[in-house]
Amino acid sequence: MERIVDIATDGRHLHALRGFLVVSEGRQEVGRVPLDDIAAVIVHAHGTTWTTNLVVALAERAVPMVLCAANHAPVAVCLPLDGHHGQNARMRAQWEAGRPLAKQLWREIVIAKIRWQAAVLEARGTEAGAFEMLVRRVRSGDPDNIEAQAARRYWPLLMGEEFRRDRDAGGANGLLNYGYTILRSLLARSVVAAGLHPSIGIHHANRGNAFALADDLVEPFRPLVDALTLQLLAQGCQEVTPPAKRAFAGLIALDLTGENGTTPVSAAATRLAQSLARCFETGNSNELVLPRPPSPIELTGLGALMT
Repeated sequence: MERIVDIATDGRHLHALRGFLVVSEGRQEVGRVPLDDIAAVIVHAHGTTWTTNLVVALAERAVPMVLCAANHAPVAVCLPLDGHHGQNARMRAQWEAGRPLAKQLWREIVIAKIRWQAAVLEARGTEAGAFEMLVRRVRSGDPDNIEAQAARRYWPLLMGEEFRRDRDAGGANGLLNYGYTILRSLLARSVVAAGLHPSIGIHHANRGNAFALADDLVEPFRPLVDALTLQLLAQGCQEVTPPAKRAFAGLIALDLTGENGTTPVSAAATRLAQSLARCFETGNSNELVLPRPPSPIELTGLGALMT
């Protein structure tokens, strides 16, 4: 299983040695992980240093290095310039894709996200029939912003009427930020490995966002983080503790049921990015392979991540 390496202790030094990422404190080694087993390196701590050789070794494996602020939201990501043997052709197709195709793709992503939100609510015993009605109203490009309408219904039903989603807040919001960072890193890696450019988004188009495409593709997966956050809160976890980090890191290996059997979230992310590349090449949005909403049993299995 690919692993998330989280650096949360101040003053650690990271370097590459004989195929391993080695973590040291002072001159004492405190841990090592095979480079080929790493899905992402996430740095939260102050005073962390690393060698250029390590960053190069990670880039050669398309492994993102994510730097986070105090609220656990990512502020910088290092990814390779080369990611796929057909990268030039795929990036050209991505750049030249017309707005009608982009709008159709965004419609499919919004529909998938709303259905995932409904699945999370239903797993908690909450009636979510209204979400399928919202799905029917999503048009190409989502001009009516049905995504936001679904969110306004979703968060109070999931977290309570008093909850407000705030990237700068702690508590539940901090947990959500950290979980989204894990999945965003996974999607960023998948995008690069598929030969696509992460800054050319389908819908997200902020000029300062270098990972707009990863932010597009992560949307259907976000409710997984929401569901796990809810379970952590129920167990009294209010902050991003080491056990919480381990639970969120385990999300990438969570099994999901798809058309071709059961695959982990990491494989679903790879398949999504690869299918998007085919959409750009063929001009057909029907090529997009989005993950199916999890069943209540699969969502119940999130509890195993906290043990």
